[in-house]
Amino acid sequence: MTAFAIALDLLFTDGNIARDAVFVAEGGAPRLIRVVMRRADEVTTFGEARLWSETTRIDLRVAEVPTPRPGDRIEIDGEAFLIQGEPIRDRERLVWTVNLRPA
Repeated sequence: MTAFAIALDLLFTDGNIARDAVFVAEGGAPRLIRVVMRRADEVTTFGEARLWSETTRIDLRVAEVPTPRPGDRIEIDGEAFLIQGEPIRDRERLVWTVNLRPA
């Protein structure tokens, strides 16, 4: 295991950074995972217009969720979300970043 992977595992176990969530693959059984929340706003340009929207983005460890897909369900603090769009993996192939929408 690389030093980066060890540091990443520490971040995902830190109670100040990550939190518990339930992941349910479409047609699968629920399982407990850890996620890092990123509730950043997003500004998108369309021609001359700039559109602002709230986003809910999270990071998942590839070790816990090897193949997230659009439509998979994630429950965080009693709120249910669906993965929207294609997940993106980081350069080291250890973390997925996924966009969520309310279920």
